[in-house]
Amino acid sequence: MNSKAQLFVVLCFLTTLAIPAQNTSSEKADPGPVPGVAIDYIDPKLKTYAGSPSIAILPNGHYVASHDTYGSGSGTYVFESVDSGRTWTKVAEKLDQHWSSLFVHQNELYIIGTSKKYGDIFIRCSSDGGKTWTNPENENTGILVKGKFHCAPVPVVVHNGRIWRAFEIDGGHYKWDTFVMSAPIEADLLKAKNWQMSNKLMVDKRANIFKWLEGNVVVTPDGKLVNMLRTQAPPGRAAMVHISDDGRELSFDPEKDMISFPGGSTKFTIRYDKVTGKYWSLVNIITDPGTPALPPQEHRNTLALACSEDLRRWEIRYIALSFRKGQHLTEENNKFGFQYIDWLFEGNDIIFVSRTAWGWDTPRYHDANYLTFHRIKEFRKKTLDGK
Repeated sequence: MNSKAQLFVVLCFLTTLAIPAQNTSSEKADPGPVPGVAIDYIDPKLKTYAGSPSIAILPNGHYVASHDTYGSGSGTYVFESVDSGRTWTKVAEKLDQHWSSLFVHQNELYIIGTSKKYGDIFIRCSSDGGKTWTNPENENTGILVKGKFHCAPVPVVVHNGRIWRAFEIDGGHYKWDTFVMSAPIEADLLKAKNWQMSNKLMVDKRANIFKWLEGNVVVTPDGKLVNMLRTQAPPGRAAMVHISDDGRELSFDPEKDMISFPGGSTKFTIRYDKVTGKYWSLVNIITDPGTPALPPQEHRNTLALACSEDLRRWEIRYIALSFRKGQHLTEENNKFGFQYIDWLFEGNDIIFVSRTAWGWDTPRYHDANYLTFHRIKEFRKKTLDGK
């Protein structure tokens, strides 16, 4: 099915969604309760907003989720669920941690990101499921690199005896150079000396993209590593940066490595499913291409499940969440968003957490007042007609 046909099917399906939709953007009907399970809520009046959702499954089966905050407040908060996501309890708060990924390695829970917005690269470890954490104080306790770094809660991948993650470094004027870091899987991950950094690759002007950011390290079908990056504008594309086998060199060919990718304007997470032999992602798709004045990265009110066999050709399989408050998305009604999704496979299901803006009192879709938890049951069987 080509992209135009997919879009037609999506638009038809959206008209049947139970989530409220009205014909006029000026009519502010009650949207109903926030979808999914609310893990955390922040009153928009505080002018503090939820960002950077991440999720991990502990060896005992408990879930751990986190988010940072921005606006008038800062810090990362950690939550635990002992009942498969039905209820959540806050177990840690105000960590000096930003844009961070939770992951389990060697039966320990870690969180990796930056110390603040454009800060040092920080990693922490927890031996009690996220309740207490190590404190990065120096190069032996979790400060991996000092500088002005950028990232998001992107995947941490184990491949060829090493653990890998992507970052960006602030190049000024919102132009970030991408790079990856890796360490031996048996190494002490809190020690900076055990981590290796690749070269830093700036955006190739021939690619005709505004910038690249929030990269996903992914193992390709032929066993190589690539960094799949959000490109923000123009819409519907991602950049595939190649990583050398030793992790030291990145390369990119603008003629071959710009990928047609639904949702490439916004942050995404890609993971590989051994059962289907396919790559999957939850992405923000644009269902109203005729909307004037709103850049593609501002279309975050529809979340779709997409898959690919080769990372280069993607298809939309299912609409997971959507809110459409009118025939066209406008600045007035663009108050709802499901964004920065982090997710995991759990058996036949996908579980995910969302930075969710919900309600007419939010300043805009971007400034989320919720961290929410969701489950897609039997995700491999999902189709665009919603069955």
